[in-house]
Amino acid sequence: MIHLEEIALEVGKVAKETGKFISSNRASLSQASIETKGTHNYVTTIDKQAEQRIVEALSVIFSDAGFITEEETIQNEIREYNWIIDPLDGTTNFIHDVPVVSVSIALVHKNRPIIGAIYEIGRDELFLAWDNGPALLNGKEIRVTKQDNLNESLLATGFPYYDYGLMDPYLKLFRHLMENSRGLRRLGSAAADMAYVACGRFEAFYEYGLHPWDVAAGTVIIRQAGGVVTDFNNGESFMESKRLLATNGAVHEAMLNAIEQYFR
Repeated sequence: MIHLEEIALEVGKVAKETGKFISSNRASLSQASIETKGTHNYVTTIDKQAEQRIVEALSVIFSDAGFITEEETIQNEIREYNWIIDPLDGTTNFIHDVPVVSVSIALVHKNRPIIGAIYEIGRDELFLAWDNGPALLNGKEIRVTKQDNLNESLLATGFPYYDYGLMDPYLKLFRHLMENSRGLRRLGSAAADMAYVACGRFEAFYEYGLHPWDVAAGTVIIRQAGGVVTDFNNGESFMESKRLLATNGAVHEAMLNAIEQYFR
């Protein structure tokens, strides 16, 4: 038996400390420190250094867990428990000095997220949750909204940057939701998008092409805040299918119905 609350509180400290490290090193970022991992997919030396710091700290907090990391600074070793880490979610924002940048850390048990910490650096906001516990923003409990009318909802999404094979249905869905909601926002950090659903700033967030490190932490936070996270078919395969819908629960069916019209 592991004590999730105790571990979660320590993970929150690691996320925030890492965010402060990233922020304090922003001025040292240069073109020479930016690498290309793929089409429109970038990593900086600060991403890698931040990940190494997180791995070192988490190895002390819960040494029995393996690691799944975006920047692969440590060899992945899948175990019963695993840390899933995105040291700097929003690297393109970071490179261009756009302020929405997040640190995302999750603990999963047999692929089920049970602890989530997201530190949104620009607003100095730490979102934290653990299984059977509350969802917190800077130590205060948060809940999703109760808005059940999609037309009165503010939505968030992300734009594809490498997988353009679904652009046609994506753009049709985008237009449909533009016409049937208060509007759509694109922050550039899926972790921040999910955190904002949890605290009631958005009613829903959807995107395809996401990776486990983009969504694992946010999943715990939204669910413990009273929201719902599924794939586009209302199932649990969002980390495998890379198709995620996260909502306040009240507009989940309406969002699924909209998605179903364009994604089969």
